[in-house]
Amino acid sequence: MTWSDFYLICFLVGFGLSVLTLLAGNAHMHLPHMHLDHGIHLGHGHGGGGGAPWFNFATMAAFLAWFGGTGYLLERYYGVWFVAALVVATVSGLGGASIVFLFLAKVLMRREESLDPADYEMTGVLGRLSIPIRPGGTGELIYSQEGTRRVTGARSEDGDAISKGSEVMVTRYEKGIAYVRPWEDPAGELEPKG
Repeated sequence: MTWSDFYLICFLVGFGLSVLTLLAGNAHMHLPHMHLDHGIHLGHGHGGGGGAPWFNFATMAAFLAWFGGTGYLLERYYGVWFVAALVVATVSGLGGASIVFLFLAKVLMRREESLDPADYEMTGVLGRLSIPIRPGGTGELIYSQEGTRRVTGARSEDGDAISKGSEVMVTRYEKGIAYVRPWEDPAGELEPKG
């Protein structure tokens, strides 16, 4: 096997893996990827840090394709000394992998964030009833959470009726139903009378 054959095989494998990565992404398949500090993971979890891992299927495929393509051209058509071709091909492969990594990190995964369950905790949420709660019945609560307007079913904590438009506070949340009580402004209670 000559160096040009080696580079050609690297190029074909890298190009084939790049096509596989593209097709797998369109089919929503999960291919393995590696983290420097966490080893190999299967699926789409990102370990502890979040963001795109440096070594993943796409960056390894890009490295092989660029490394193999550059090395093949330098070795086969330009007759460059094999050590110089190896160095230039390696730098080219790292450049191609870096471009793919930056695209993944800055464009595709830019908005991906870790979800914090505390951001979606219902206890203590304030809202307004859009449908009144009858005694022992269910109404509808409109509230804002994480900058989004949301709606959920609501029941009175003590079973009493609460009128439409009342401001309420969620005291507990079970099986998709918010248990609420009327909201009294604590600042109003502290104001001196008279």
